[in-house]
Amino acid sequence: MEVHFKGVSCHGSAPERGVNAAYKAARTVVALEQLNEELEPDSDGFLGKGTVVVSQVHARGPSQCAVPDQARLYLDRRLTWGETKELAVEQVKKLGAGEIERVEVPYYTKTSWKGTEYGQELYFPTWKISADHPLVLAGVIAHKNVYGEAPLVDKWTFSTNGVSICGLHEVPLIGFGPGDEAEAHAPNEKLRVADLPIAAAFYAALPYNLPQ
Repeated sequence: MEVHFKGVSCHGSAPERGVNAAYKAARTVVALEQLNEELEPDSDGFLGKGTVVVSQVHARGPSQCAVPDQARLYLDRRLTWGETKELAVEQVKKLGAGEIERVEVPYYTKTSWKGTEYGQELYFPTWKISADHPLVLAGVIAHKNVYGEAPLVDKWTFSTNGVSICGLHEVPLIGFGPGDEAEAHAPNEKLRVADLPIAAAFYAALPYNLPQ
């Protein structure tokens, strides 16, 4: 989400004559930190609570010697099961009542080489599939056949493109890959070369265990 603030600029020597949009944003940042702590987990406790993170802060005015009359926050909001885009937007609006000018979910467009314009709202629903889904069961069988033992069927703590594949387009999905989950999306992320053929063997075996 993008959260926009408006103020009234004036010379920095007399800031009391203006309304500082940066201060409005700063107060909202503190409120957002508290909101993140108060977000509720999903009903069955499988995915856990959603999160909200202030990932970018911008403020500007006529000059470096003036009170900024515009500010913007960029929020990374991760939804848990049962939360919606509308709920998330309303939560932000409520905590910044009287401070926030508007809250927007960005919509990005891109023009193809043929001149066709494609667009995408930056919203991807939370997803999960049941443990007895045919795709999950096929994955369990494939894992047993390849490695000789049953896998741990659980969730990842990080997000993947599954929010588009399964969350938005409702194509069933499971996750399996090389590397350590604790290092995913982290500064020390790395992959062991030996993990690659192990993961590839699972990918090759999975289709043979899918229901016909």
